[in-house]
Amino acid sequence: MAQVSIDLDMKRVTNKEFLEKAIQCEPVLKETMVKPVSIVDIKKSKDSYPQAVKVDDAENMSKYHLKKGDTICLDFGRHQVGYVTLKLSSVGSPQDAPAYFRLKFGEIAKEMTENSEDYDGWISRGWIQEEFIHVDVLPAVLALPRRYAFRFLEISVIDTSLKWQMVVKDVACKAVSAVSQEDVPCIKVNDGLLQKIDQVSLLTLQNCMQSVFEDGPKRDRRLWLGDLRLQALANYSTFRNMDLVKRCLYLFAALTRDDGRIGACLFIEPDYIVDDTFFFDYSLFFVAALYDYYMESGDKETLKELWPSAYRQIELTQKEFGEENLIDNQDSMFCFIDWTEGLDKQAAAQAVYIYCVKRGMEIARILGDEESAKRLAEEIKYKTEASLTNLWDEKQGLFVSGKERQVNYASQVWMILAGVVDSEHGAAILDQLISLSPDKKMVSPYMNHHFVEALFMCGKKKEAIDYMKYYWGGMVSLGADTFWELYNPENPAESPYGSSIVNSYCHAWSCTPTYLIRKYFEEDK
Repeated sequence: MAQVSIDLDMKRVTNKEFLEKAIQCEPVLKETMVKPVSIVDIKKSKDSYPQAVKVDDAENMSKYHLKKGDTICLDFGRHQVGYVTLKLSSVGSPQDAPAYFRLKFGEIAKEMTENSEDYDGWISRGWIQEEFIHVDVLPAVLALPRRYAFRFLEISVIDTSLKWQMVVKDVACKAVSAVSQEDVPCIKVNDGLLQKIDQVSLLTLQNCMQSVFEDGPKRDRRLWLGDLRLQALANYSTFRNMDLVKRCLYLFAALTRDDGRIGACLFIEPDYIVDDTFFFDYSLFFVAALYDYYMESGDKETLKELWPSAYRQIELTQKEFGEENLIDNQDSMFCFIDWTEGLDKQAAAQAVYIYCVKRGMEIARILGDEESAKRLAEEIKYKTEASLTNLWDEKQGLFVSGKERQVNYASQVWMILAGVVDSEHGAAILDQLISLSPDKKMVSPYMNHHFVEALFMCGKKKEAIDYMKYYWGGMVSLGADTFWELYNPENPAESPYGSSIVNSYCHAWSCTPTYLIRKYFEEDK
């Protein structure tokens, strides 16, 4: 019997056996030394979206003698995640005062134009990547202890003295990741933009693959289950690091609420602990993530060991359904689906349940658990019939959601992904959805991924590729070398946090084009 420890105050449970298996799968991170490639000036373009303009080669940085008020901005060529070391010196008279300067790191050029003093958002300003540093004696080697996610580094001298200036002799970043993009073959498509989208997707995924699949290496470095499912799919098509997926699955199964509910996210430091955040859909996605892992790895031992944890998620979510086999507990449960304000999530949540229970049924059959497989088959039947009877609006040709019978993108997409309708019917729904363009649209790259996959599943290959170019290609056109947490094509600088300076510009749920292209579009398939 597995050893279990319980935190009674927080109602958390730790399965020590599972935790030890997760620890055994922790990767040794690859390290690469990276130097800046140029000195740049970042200016705002006419549309207020800034770009970096090269002014000098980085190898010439030591010729810049920096006095009070001077600034130098270094471009590392592409997004990095790692630890920075600076070699500093001085010129002029002997140093008669400390060097006092600010370091500011940015994932994209726009961050470098934001004034952190103006930030008044609801997310902690502690995520803003800047340091105010005193160095008493130069020359010195300054090894920064924090890990940064950045492309640009701005060094601004607050003060030296009138008699001497500071010189930056060298800067280097020890970039870290569990994988290397160079190990993945290029996609076989004759389309330059798709090739670029694929490369940006790979760098996004690489820089989020650390000790776990991080949500974002700059901000919110937790392990989130919804993101893990998508990152794992992209990983299977590219890096194929099975141990990192296995590690994350065991961590989620090891660290639960006292009733067995798997959390939406986990903290890794200073200790392994489940957060106090639980989502209806994210808990269920443990079932789907476990099924996907087995189908790619063939690791039946892990499948068998984690199946009870997966099945428990299905049991716990069944209480959210009423007598008509419809979700009727929206007020007391939290389901993510998307960030769309005012989004009614009943229909999408119903479909997510069906989607995950179908994968649970397949796991039960693989393991020879025929009793569970039969129960789950009945669940699928009843919940599917209820969806078609109560949530399908024949007149509109679309699914509706909630008491107000809201029409939104998420309902249609998830009903298609769950197989509530066949691909021919799904194609008609997507045509009607695109034609109607309801007010409750998609906000996150996470939801946009599911929309594109639904297009592919319904045979709309051209529409899927066109949309991928429009959405992810839009970020590329703005200079993205990793994909963002949030992107609104109509307002690229949008932020839900009060300022884009705390937006994450390398974010887990945005990496999926590399999976979609390789699964559905490579020319040799």
